[in-house]
Amino acid sequence: PTAPQGPHSALGVRGLDTHAMAAPDTVKELADSFEAVIKVFTVAASPNWFMPWQTKQQRESTGSGFIIEGRRILTNAHCVADQSHVMIRKHGDPMKYTARIVAVGHECDLALLTTDDERFWEGTSPLPLGGIPELQDPVAVIGYPTGGDNISVSVGVVSRVEPQQYTHGATSLLAIQIDAAINPGNSGGPAILNHQVVGVAFQSLEGAENIGFIIPVPIIEHFLEDVRRNNGFYQGFPALGINCQALENRQLRRYYGMRKGESGVLISKIRPLTDAANKLQSHDVILELDGQRVGNDGTVPFRNRERISFDWILSKKYAGDKCVLKVLRDGERMDVAVEAQPLEQLVPIQMYDLLPRYFIYAGLIFVPLTQPYLHEYGEDWYNTSPRKLCDRALYWEQQEKGQELVILSQVLQDTSNQGFETLCNLMVIECNGSKVRNLSHLAELMEEGKGKPFQKLILEDNRVIVLDTAMAEQCHRGILQRHRIDVDVALQGTEPYVRSVW
Repeated sequence: PTAPQGPHSALGVRGLDTHAMAAPDTVKELADSFEAVIKVFTVAASPNWFMPWQTKQQRESTGSGFIIEGRRILTNAHCVADQSHVMIRKHGDPMKYTARIVAVGHECDLALLTTDDERFWEGTSPLPLGGIPELQDPVAVIGYPTGGDNISVSVGVVSRVEPQQYTHGATSLLAIQIDAAINPGNSGGPAILNHQVVGVAFQSLEGAENIGFIIPVPIIEHFLEDVRRNNGFYQGFPALGINCQALENRQLRRYYGMRKGESGVLISKIRPLTDAANKLQSHDVILELDGQRVGNDGTVPFRNRERISFDWILSKKYAGDKCVLKVLRDGERMDVAVEAQPLEQLVPIQMYDLLPRYFIYAGLIFVPLTQPYLHEYGEDWYNTSPRKLCDRALYWEQQEKGQELVILSQVLQDTSNQGFETLCNLMVIECNGSKVRNLSHLAELMEEGKGKPFQKLILEDNRVIVLDTAMAEQCHRGILQRHRIDVDVALQGTEPYVRSVW
């Protein structure tokens, strides 16, 4: 499948054929779209990150979706996250059909479904994608919110178009704010204007009334094209891996040698292991990005005298694409081509549809630190989880490829590990004299150490664990049996459940 084609502006935003304020679609016109709007039924079971060999109790939920070209159904990723079974139902059809996942992009909260049952596709036609609506344009959100079983229509107007935090993917991407209510169950439903889809309903503002957000068409098209390029896999939105400071202070601009009329932002931090780390320097001034002048506040022209964060230009790139930056360095202006790539986090932010990885030896449970692990401490995890782990999850960065923070999650008490139960949630620094790079490396070091009389672990704060190898081997199987653990090593848990190619 390919992304729909159409006239594009210089920024790549496909426009709608609308006047200053479009007329709302009539009920009859909207009814023509009902056949393409789908109710999604999901059964899901999330991993237990404290006991990674188990899953939590399964739960049921409903959402919405709609048919697009290529016999695919577009919905939200959070509607099918950690799914074990998905079914879909058409408007006016009492029958549910088994669906399968084609691709998922949790970062942008989008997913593609399909079904192999030919009866589902009878009498259906896809909804066309439009473009970004103008402010005050009326849109109709169609879906299946809670409170009833039949299709529902909510009408609102476009209030704002700017990057927003995507709650599910924990990332900032372009979003459209509307004043129509988006309730649980609405997620994944289309927002319609002039017989075209202008967005996908996905979240609302907690504590506010009638403030909802939809995912705009450029983000949808990026997701579809990303999946097409990668044979059914989703790679994600790339980034340069830099942090920038605004240059709104006149003295700051003069100090860095900026001319009158020039504007830009100052690079304050560059992430290791990125192309930017090889080509840019701290305190470079970014004057332009792909030919677009960057304002002192970090914005670029968007449309109709609107401005938007320069991240918008990067969000249209794909993994491996080049960005041309005009930078000012030590009084010299130069063009620098930097490759944009999806950033790999030292502590993963979200791990949907993935099985936890763990390693158990003599009752010691080792896991890589992830944010879902910290989320097990509750909604207020930032304050209730171990402070050191929380700070590392939020602020530490990868310094070498494949690096992970391995922690001792818990101790299943036994004679062989007596006295070590107070050392939980500490980071593992060394094993048998070698620095631990990641969980797989720790498992290798422990396996190599089985020929020695003792296994020695150095944890943070210079805490020490020493295991009698013979006693550990003797007790290991009994510990697993007492706790009903079938597998003691799961190092490939990051393999996704889904590897479908349509």
